[in-house]
Amino acid sequence: MTEYVLVTGGAGYIGSHTVVELANGGYHTIVVDNLCNSSEESIRRVEELTSTKVPFIKLDLRDQEALDKVFTDYNIKSVIHFAGLKAVGESTKIPLEYYDCNVTGAVNLLKVMQAHKVPNFVFSSSATVYGDATKYENMIPIPEECPTGPMSPYGRTKLFIEDIIRDAASADPNLKAAILRYFNPIGAHPSGRIGEDPLGIPNNLLPFIAQVAVGRREKLQVFGNDYEGSPDGTPIRDYIHVVDLAKGHLAALSKLDSIKTDGIQGFVREWNLGSGKGSTVFDIIHAFERATGKTIPYDVVARRNGDVLDLTAKPTRANIELKWEVQLSVEQACRDLWNWTTKNPLGYGHEH
Repeated sequence: MTEYVLVTGGAGYIGSHTVVELANGGYHTIVVDNLCNSSEESIRRVEELTSTKVPFIKLDLRDQEALDKVFTDYNIKSVIHFAGLKAVGESTKIPLEYYDCNVTGAVNLLKVMQAHKVPNFVFSSSATVYGDATKYENMIPIPEECPTGPMSPYGRTKLFIEDIIRDAASADPNLKAAILRYFNPIGAHPSGRIGEDPLGIPNNLLPFIAQVAVGRREKLQVFGNDYEGSPDGTPIRDYIHVVDLAKGHLAALSKLDSIKTDGIQGFVREWNLGSGKGSTVFDIIHAFERATGKTIPYDVVARRNGDVLDLTAKPTRANIELKWEVQLSVEQACRDLWNWTTKNPLGYGHEH
């Protein structure tokens, strides 16, 4: 009987790239996604890129009955959980929607996994769980031991889910979970067939820059250039090519496969997925300009709520324990993003 990896939110940006890497790694995948911020077209293109069939089921994780049916119909051995709302700014405006979607969805998923005795769980967490790590001494770059203190409802949903996973594993010796705290994913698949396609105004820097470069938007807004401690006053982030990030999930799955629990409680461990190198907003604008030959017009505007000075990863734990490290540069990510944007100026072609 074929064993499957269930990928929730697999039609989204990071999800679709991970499905490609899973297929390349010989895994069979099923995708569930409610398509609230993604397109089924991405799955069609993943199938084309990998010459594999990827069963797709449109459902919302809050629908426990529909989810249970997927586990009944397929022999699922592992779950990679991406599905969730993910915009920091938006989460401050509609916090209850974020808690309902992200936390309820994760609890349902863990319940159904437990009912079907599915052991392996890879959770897409976020560096936002750390909040402002500059408050602490010697915590930049950020290690996994850094105290957590998210500054937005979005970040809090991620941390709540981490705690829920820890509690579930304390009570269930079958559960083995990898918590992957991502820094800033950028770029696109080198084929230019799949990439980031945000609905509406992009929340992330690079898709916005690309939309300015391709003429969809007039200019970029830089949120604050008065951050003390930044070489040019703009916030510092750790940008990681989405293909490297996707490969981190395979490394985590393979790690979980190698773990034997003690029969008393399950296994949970956090890993930062980042490059360990920080870039300012202006660094990224210039890298994109170099990669594309385009000039990006911008205005500096007020800081955004919830933004912090520096989110740079210390990825040593993942380097050693998962035998994973980034292979691709920021410049490469900019070239791949530009390739995707020029080939798909309207993303997957849905109406914006």
